[in-house]
Amino acid sequence: MGKWFLLAATSISVVMPGTAHAQDVAAGETTFKLCQPCHSVGEEAKNRVGPALNGLEGRKAGTVDGFSYSDANKESGIVWSEASFKDYIKDPRAKIPGTKMIFPGVKDEQRATDLWAYLAQYKADGGKK
Repeated sequence: MGKWFLLAATSISVVMPGTAHAQDVAAGETTFKLCQPCHSVGEEAKNRVGPALNGLEGRKAGTVDGFSYSDANKESGIVWSEASFKDYIKDPRAKIPGTKMIFPGVKDEQRATDLWAYLAQYKADGGKK
């Protein structure tokens, strides 16, 4: 029995996916309150201290019209995706040295996942997908 149990357990662990984090848009909206002093999203979004975050997914960093980015941000080569956003938002100044963004980051992976889900729902025009 021991050998068969080990074989079954090994098979299950191979088939089971890695730790996946479900996205929670409502929780992301709550986390976005940390960002609101500088950023906005939605149909009425405007650049503030930071750029409006509509249409973030697939957008190249440093390209929102009318916002004055640091050279470091414009030259970062980042194209926003869930992975690049979560890597960046942990510690923006470490990811892009020289950025103007002064923010301690969102260190908790689930909160970053939820924040991405909230932001990614907005199209470039501010409407929701």
